Amino acid sequence: MAVGLALCGQGLWIPAKAALAQVLLERAFARSVATGQPVKPWPWADTWPVARITFPRLHRSVIVLDGASGQALAFGPGHVAGTPDAGDRGVAVYAAHRDTHFALLGQLGPGDEIAVQRIDGRQARFSVAGAQVVRWDASGLDPHAPGRALALATCWPLDAKVHGPLRYLVWARPMEGVSKLDSQS
Repeated sequence: MAVGLALCGQGLWIPAKAALAQVLLERAFARSVATGQPVKPWPWADTWPVARITFPRLHRSVIVLDGASGQALAFGPGHVAGTPDAGDRGVAVYAAHRDTHFALLGQLGPGDEIAVQRIDGRQARFSVAGAQVVRWDASGLDPHAPGRALALATCWPLDAKVHGPLRYLVWARPMEGVSKLDSQS
């Protein structure tokens, strides 16, 4: 009986922890936007929110964390180190797990809007240009490419249960320049 209760408790703990983490990430993001400075979602966190990605057609948004470490990706998409912020020159790259925060990538199609709000108060809007499957070590991603672009990356196939060498990339082009957000947004 005790073992059964322990297993039930553990089964409830994980979803409860995930829900609480999202509340804390949202609060940290809001404080970061208000101050323009990174705010950790909890004192021992090794990452912090840097942006929010919104997928208007899908009515979904996710908080992007600094870095793409395993710990960061457990809570949300990560901004891949060495790539620019969304809307800056080059290719901004965000990565997330295919079975959680980027499970929706397969639902995106050409022309779908992706909006990125950064903690510095700037917003960039992108339009999905296409998607492709690549090997992790031959992705063709060049963060220093001319222009401004966004790449969202996750593992492939999207419904696989095991890790493999392939990645699914969604490419997006800017819809308009990066703009300062209204104080009412």
